[in-house]
Amino acid sequence: MAASLTALVALDAKFSHLPAPNVDLSPIFPARLCLSLHDDLGAFEAWREALNIDPATVVHRVQSGGGTRVLKVHGLFAGADIELVGFAPVPVPEPVVNTGAVS
Repeated sequence: MAASLTALVALDAKFSHLPAPNVDLSPIFPARLCLSLHDDLGAFEAWREALNIDPATVVHRVQSGGGTRVLKVHGLFAGADIELVGFAPVPVPEPVVNTGAVS
């Protein structure tokens, strides 16, 4: 897990001004560092840009019955695979109000 821990220290030193993500380390993927951000896709984008990860590689999906947007991308930083994940609610469209007016 040396690579992921080294990357974590380097991320803190270089990007402490960015919103704090949730950080996950796993012995199953010892060279991977997962950073997840909740309810703020702007924070996800700030991290993606700071890590210089190509926006074309971001994968978008929905979960929770279509109620949650999920953005996921991988990149390399300081010798570790960085998995960046953003979660946010899917915006609910404004209901159309029928005024009964005929044009």
